Amino acid sequence: MDTALATTANALPVAASGTDAAGMPGFAARLAALPARNKLMMGAGLAVLAAAVLAITLWSGQGDYRPLFSGLSDKDGGAVIAQLTTLNVPYKNEPGGTISVPAAQVYDLRMKLAAAGLPKGGPGNSVGFELMDKSSIGQTQFNERLNFQRGLEGELTRTITALADVADARVHLAMPQQNGFFREQQKPSASVMLTLRPGRTLDRAQIAGIVHLVSSSVPELAPKAVSVLDQTGALLSQNNADSGNGLDSQQLQYKQQIETHLNKRIYDLLEPVVGRDNLRTTVTADVDFSQVESTAEEFKPNQGANLPAAVRSAQTNESVNANPQLPTGVPGAATNQPPVPATAPINGASAPLQANQSGAGGVNSSRREATTNYELDKTVRVTRNATGTVRRLNAAVIVNQRTSVDAKGKTVSAPMPQDEIDKLTALVKEAMGYSQERGDSLKIVSAPFMPEKNDGADLPLWKQPLLLDMVRAAAVPLAAVLVALIAVFGLVKPALRAAKPEPVETADEVHELNAVVDDENQLPALEAPLSNDKLERARALARDNPVAVANIMRDWIHGQAA
Repeated sequence: MDTALATTANALPVAASGTDAAGMPGFAARLAALPARNKLMMGAGLAVLAAAVLAITLWSGQGDYRPLFSGLSDKDGGAVIAQLTTLNVPYKNEPGGTISVPAAQVYDLRMKLAAAGLPKGGPGNSVGFELMDKSSIGQTQFNERLNFQRGLEGELTRTITALADVADARVHLAMPQQNGFFREQQKPSASVMLTLRPGRTLDRAQIAGIVHLVSSSVPELAPKAVSVLDQTGALLSQNNADSGNGLDSQQLQYKQQIETHLNKRIYDLLEPVVGRDNLRTTVTADVDFSQVESTAEEFKPNQGANLPAAVRSAQTNESVNANPQLPTGVPGAATNQPPVPATAPINGASAPLQANQSGAGGVNSSRREATTNYELDKTVRVTRNATGTVRRLNAAVIVNQRTSVDAKGKTVSAPMPQDEIDKLTALVKEAMGYSQERGDSLKIVSAPFMPEKNDGADLPLWKQPLLLDMVRAAAVPLAAVLVALIAVFGLVKPALRAAKPEPVETADEVHELNAVVDDENQLPALEAPLSNDKLERARALARDNPVAVANIMRDWIHGQAA
């Protein structure tokens, strides 16, 4: 039995060094005593936890992104992205030439990129008269004239791009060199290329303002020599005589105003009758923008004898011809009488001339002519038709069918009766100013409206777009937190539990147990529990020499019984 006890004592040595104040092994010693599998699990768990914490930190540090520039060209976008990469700034390249950066750095980055001259292609970056400040010693007259032209083009570009509807502009000036011969001098010309903002147009006044701005900035430049184009290649500065093939922006706007006004009048009139969202209407106006000018002259017929007339001029000619003859015959009283004067009425035929043979034997003749000119009535009429007159109106109205619930609770829709449609037709004709002579047309139809499909209402909760967006936004942090929890509770905590020492009963706990058990025997204090290697050695001894272990246990039992 002594040999067995000695073997057991050798199999169960005293605890290793590196204990704490209570006689327990230190934490470092317990970690070092862990199996390799537990150490590997603990190291992998700590690594995964650190990676999850780093991912959450980086994701939360990004914050929300704000647009830095929008509408950039590919060239400017590449230059801005290269500069942001140099500055180590995170960015997002979004469609439409938009580059977004963290909101806290938007204004600082704009100032830095502006100092670097980016973006270069945007408006306001054209070279103006500051180009004249960079003069070299060997500069020729041609270079000076070219720099002046470039500076003038840049200043005009800056002024034109200040308009609200213009996104960008380019000005080309053709300024020929002047010589000493005035008749051989060529006149300058200009071309302006405009890039309008989406959905914007220029009216006639704005185009005329751009034309006069350019023509007034260049000496001897006539407004007719300035051409203005938009980004589609359409000529905006064309004359009115050349614009008869289509409508300009102002005419199109006037036509749309007429149609919108008539649509609103029909809506305001019928909507209280048929109900809200039960009416659709459209009006098409045929507007005549042609300018016609006519001149007419009218002459009144000759006035009659009883009507007064204004005499314009009157002329009278009278002539008398006398052929005296030698007196012949017997002298006496008859031959000595003078001839009777001829008489001629103002109106009608004159009396025939009669030869008066005097006693002297002579013949006298006279002639009288009268010409009277009267004023003629003349009327000159100049007629100029007004532009923008409505030649024809076409209107179409659709009214939703009326819905009702029958006795069985089923919803039934029925078309509107014809008499009510006739009443609505009469009302609409009065509202739109219907004219049959003008050829206007109006049609009102009652038809069922298709209900609007709301895809989001029939979807379950887990398919709602709002919920999906929230899940996408929270996917990264939730995944990182889940990985961190798995690493802590699945890898790190089991390894730490294996390194934790088992609780040992102290002397105070033994005294408390003696106070509970009321007998004369005092319980000895328990020794520290065996470590893992001692337990393994004890188990190996029990497997290899079960007889010796059984004898030891029997001696212990008999000794306690004694």
